Amino acid sequence: MGDADRDRNDTHGRTRPVMLAVFAPFAVGYFLSYLFRTIAGPMSDRLIGAFGLGPRDLGVLTSVYFLAFAAFQIPAGLLIDRYGPRLVQAALLAVAALGAALFALAPDRGTLMLGRALIGLGTSAALVSGLKALALWLPAERRVTGNAWLISCGGLGAMASTVPVDLATGVLDWRGIFGVLAAATLVVASVVWRCVPEAPRAHVPDARETWRGLGVVFGDARFWGIAPLSASVVGAAFAIHGLWAARWLADARHVAAGGVGLDLLAMGACLTGGAAMFGALARLARRFGVSTTALFAGCGLVFMTIEAGIATGVAVPPVVLLGAFATFGAITVLSFSIVGGLFPTELVGRANGALNVLHLGTAFLMQAGIGAVVEMWAPGADGHVPAAAYAVAFLGVIAVQAVAFIWFVVSTRGRREAARRELYFRVNAL
Repeated sequence: MGDADRDRNDTHGRTRPVMLAVFAPFAVGYFLSYLFRTIAGPMSDRLIGAFGLGPRDLGVLTSVYFLAFAAFQIPAGLLIDRYGPRLVQAALLAVAALGAALFALAPDRGTLMLGRALIGLGTSAALVSGLKALALWLPAERRVTGNAWLISCGGLGAMASTVPVDLATGVLDWRGIFGVLAAATLVVASVVWRCVPEAPRAHVPDARETWRGLGVVFGDARFWGIAPLSASVVGAAFAIHGLWAARWLADARHVAAGGVGLDLLAMGACLTGGAAMFGALARLARRFGVSTTALFAGCGLVFMTIEAGIATGVAVPPVVLLGAFATFGAITVLSFSIVGGLFPTELVGRANGALNVLHLGTAFLMQAGIGAVVEMWAPGADGHVPAAAYAVAFLGVIAVQAVAFIWFVVSTRGRREAARRELYFRVNAL
């Protein structure tokens, strides 16, 4: 057996236990994170009925998840890089379990919002810790694929929050469902703690070194070239998939409750498939000389085009529009891979955390902002908000993305010109 064959077999041998002891626990954690994120849409009618919420109230209540999630992204990245993903993920999932229990028992809006915020805080490291674990335990050539499959599990969580949850309401009310989720989250926290191996760390940075690394990330012009476009696209995907797709289907397209659940289930399936697809597509594109950054930019344009179709009421079945929207909303696979490749492994947690704080912060602003815009229109005689309200709100989101795309193009072109000038001077100095 040659050295190459031996190395390849060693890689496969290492990958199998990694999938069981590392990938699976973090994948289930991210599954729960996405289920909590998207369950607000299918549950919105029940929450409206129980607490008398309007569109603005609903937008703020559900988006506080994103606010808490975003607020802890940087601390989560710092903690993960310093103490490893196992400890951080297990501790935070226990907080999410507490939040779900509080949400289930909430007697008023304030307690409901506190529970939702604790869920956001507790799931804030679900993705970043998984990405860090894969960076630590998977060989470099398998990380993009591993990242793609991890994010695919989020799509499965989105699927679980639709028809399966709707079926569960035949046995349990919404409070019972959140009680079950609290118990399940606590079990997953225990599994992460007991089963995931300790991170291999040759050096544990002190607090000053940890913050200095974060400064390196935020001071990198390449990070700020892609981050605004990624945040505006992924933030919109989170906000609309997490809540407003369900309300748009009911109000603008007059889809019955059962149909809304099926369309949201299709969105979850497309998100799952899209994440896996972009992982494979990135590898294929590189073979033809197309960079992951160029692929991300093209997919961002497609995403905005689909959004425009939703906003303008193009004559396409809603399930097709929302399925395409969810598929291209999974391009976070590409942006995380791009940003993760800009920095050394010891900074990956902080780099991905920095990007994710922009994703989630933008999702909070967009989800709450869409609610504020929609509330400007009074419901019609049939109790539904007119389609024009959603059109204005979604077009406003597209306008933000268009500005971010222009910035991306300008900054990318500027870096290419700077690199070309540097090469020119080096060659002429020879």
